[in-house]
Amino acid sequence: MIVENRDPRFAEIIDQDAQLEAVAGGYGFLEGPVWHPGERHLIFSDIPGNQLNILRDGRAEAYRLPSNMANGNAYDLQGRLLSCEHATSTVTRAEIDGSLTTLASHYDGKELNSPNDIVVRKDGLIYFTDPTYGRMGYYGVERDTEMGCQGVYCVTKDGGSITRIADDFGQPNGLCFSLDHSVLYVNDTEHKHIRTFDIAPDGTASGGEVWVEVTVGEGEGHPDGMKIDSKGNVYCTGPGGVHVIAPDGVTLGVIRMREFTANFTWGGDDLCDLYFASSTTLYRTRVKTRGLALF
Repeated sequence: MIVENRDPRFAEIIDQDAQLEAVAGGYGFLEGPVWHPGERHLIFSDIPGNQLNILRDGRAEAYRLPSNMANGNAYDLQGRLLSCEHATSTVTRAEIDGSLTTLASHYDGKELNSPNDIVVRKDGLIYFTDPTYGRMGYYGVERDTEMGCQGVYCVTKDGGSITRIADDFGQPNGLCFSLDHSVLYVNDTEHKHIRTFDIAPDGTASGGEVWVEVTVGEGEGHPDGMKIDSKGNVYCTGPGGVHVIAPDGVTLGVIRMREFTANFTWGGDDLCDLYFASSTTLYRTRVKTRGLALF
């Protein structure tokens, strides 16, 4: 049994007898799964393996090697892959010809720490978190930091302008937009909570209040990967697996995992296959509430 109920509404999210299926394994540490709705494949990162992988037609294989220890991935509005690279402290975009364009590498003359996770607003603005994990061994390249804080940034779709919207996090990590893209949820791994920012039409942010704590549960896990489903429920990794939080801030339940899980995403033709990047293994289960197509 992988379903831990905390509210009757959780039955609308996932069946009580749902099972986990191991799809691919043998990796170092998985992160950044992202589904391409047109080409029907899943891209996911193996950070210490220094490669991006692709799951297509049931088969997983290398997609980009080396990946510069890429972590979080997203698609822009044109379906181009955006990646947060730990080894280079950059956000890159894969062009149609296969070349990579650097969208962000510095702020105020200082090198970014190690971009971690990334989302795209409906107008193309790009938001990403910048903790220091990619400057640590195994998950990155050990080196000193230049920035002096762990922040959240907004960069224009052409990479021409970068703005820091918050600088008071312990270690900012996962992030996602509300359904109407007026609110940005950002979690803090160090402080084990999720904060909310109001995003104005021009992309600027205000607020930053703590929305919920993600601390209750048995087993390994902390706030890391975070996404929203088609009904506005926020999913966030935490103790024991993936916690599902209703728009009113009530935790409906936990999808319990066999391994430490850092991230997840929806896929499949109906966006009801939920894929989990769980340390060494990529898992999948079926859910009843659809995810959102990224473009």
